[in-house]
Amino acid sequence: MSSLISFKMVPYRSLLLCSSCEMTQEMVDNIGANDGSIKEQDRLLPIANVGRIMKQIVPPNAKISKEAKETMQDCVSEFIGFVTSEASEKCRRERRKTVNGDDICCAMETLGFDDYAGMLRRYLHRYRELEGEKANQDKAMNNTEK
Repeated sequence: MSSLISFKMVPYRSLLLCSSCEMTQEMVDNIGANDGSIKEQDRLLPIANVGRIMKQIVPPNAKISKEAKETMQDCVSEFIGFVTSEASEKCRRERRKTVNGDDICCAMETLGFDDYAGMLRRYLHRYRELEGEKANQDKAMNNTEK
């Protein structure tokens, strides 16, 4: 499957994966539901965000058409649903209700996106390290104020 799809990795600052951004099973179940209860605008990533990420990649003087942004919006929204669905299945098999960053990385490996999964695992590890450092600093600040 991965040989048919080619993705360019965006800079780490563009990724929105974090360990504290976990999804409940109910949220995952609602992703991609096509029974008419979810509006298209709720199913897709905001086009302004997609355009902003695309703009970071192209040369400063390049223009991006509305059609290109909408196409990318559809593709990335579908990709996120695809990966999340696989992660959700893993959680169901393990009788867990919360999808976390490690589940997303595992799903990407299962789906054949090993290179991206490795990068995301490193990003997730570094993110957790920084969050731990921040928590320790906040704790130290609170202790000195007392």
